[in-house]
Amino acid sequence: MVNRATLRVEGELQAFLSEVLDGQTRQIVEAWGTAWDRAQAELDAALLELASTAEDRITRTMVLRSSRAQAGLASLAEALEIAAMQTGQTISADLQRVIHEAATAEYDMLATQTGPRRGVLVADLTRADPAQVAMMVERATQQITSLALPVAAETAAVIRGELLRGITVGSNPREAARRMVRAAEDKVNFGLSRALTISRTEMLDATRAAAQHVDERNSSVVTGWTWVAALTSRTCPACLSMHGRVFPVEEPGPLGHQQCRCARVPITKSWRDLGIDLPDTPRAVPDAEAFFRGLPESKQVAILGPQRHEAWVRGDYPMERWATRRSNEGWRDSYVMTKAPAA
Repeated sequence: MVNRATLRVEGELQAFLSEVLDGQTRQIVEAWGTAWDRAQAELDAALLELASTAEDRITRTMVLRSSRAQAGLASLAEALEIAAMQTGQTISADLQRVIHEAATAEYDMLATQTGPRRGVLVADLTRADPAQVAMMVERATQQITSLALPVAAETAAVIRGELLRGITVGSNPREAARRMVRAAEDKVNFGLSRALTISRTEMLDATRAAAQHVDERNSSVVTGWTWVAALTSRTCPACLSMHGRVFPVEEPGPLGHQQCRCARVPITKSWRDLGIDLPDTPRAVPDAEAFFRGLPESKQVAILGPQRHEAWVRGDYPMERWATRRSNEGWRDSYVMTKAPAA
């Protein structure tokens, strides 16, 4: 049965993952920032030159005919591709350690529930298979790389299309050029945001796969797993709704939204089912409904939004209906927030 020691191990794993993800974020942001810095000066000079020679508007034809502008776009595309590759490399460097820690934590969570108790070793537990861990690392590395690389090309294409649309010069060519460069930088930042989402989501999914692997190797002891969310005022309604729900061992998950940090916490057989005549430890997973009801109304509204909160107060939108499983083309299923019923 999940107890306080189980949740303590889970909390330590979450703290470790947060530290790794924060470090990755810094490295990826730096890589994409370097890519932009490398291309910005050249692109800035090219657009300023075009703006200075244009009578009233920088046109598509002018951008296409400008060798300097084309060189700037090519330089940016190359720099973004390097940044995307570095994104994959940054994540891959941590995967071995993260997957190992997740598998170890899962084993430790099982140990907190199965013994030793009163000097008796209740169950012989099996750790992760090193060969399977290596396969998970390789699979996650390939997945992250295949998702990150297209982001660079798509970002460069969006920027190119933005510039080819042209812009009115007006009485200040320098300001017109700056507006075009700022628009390009916004698109680079959007690409960076996507790269970060990919890195965090895939890394967290890899840890859940490792945990499921350990659960399945101990299926004679493990009866399932429970979805555990961080009960804070920043937790999304879908995760609050899923918190505490129990799933069979073979069910992957938690199938949270992108960047979801909810945890998979294993549940073992009762002491009696394990052959020990002892009372079970009370279940330690906190109640999400009680947590939410205990929040000030302002925080409840901040989590749900006004319309959903009104529906919840009316009784038309209970917590168990806040999450809906949605299929996503090209990605796994995920639980997302359900729309509120009409008043």
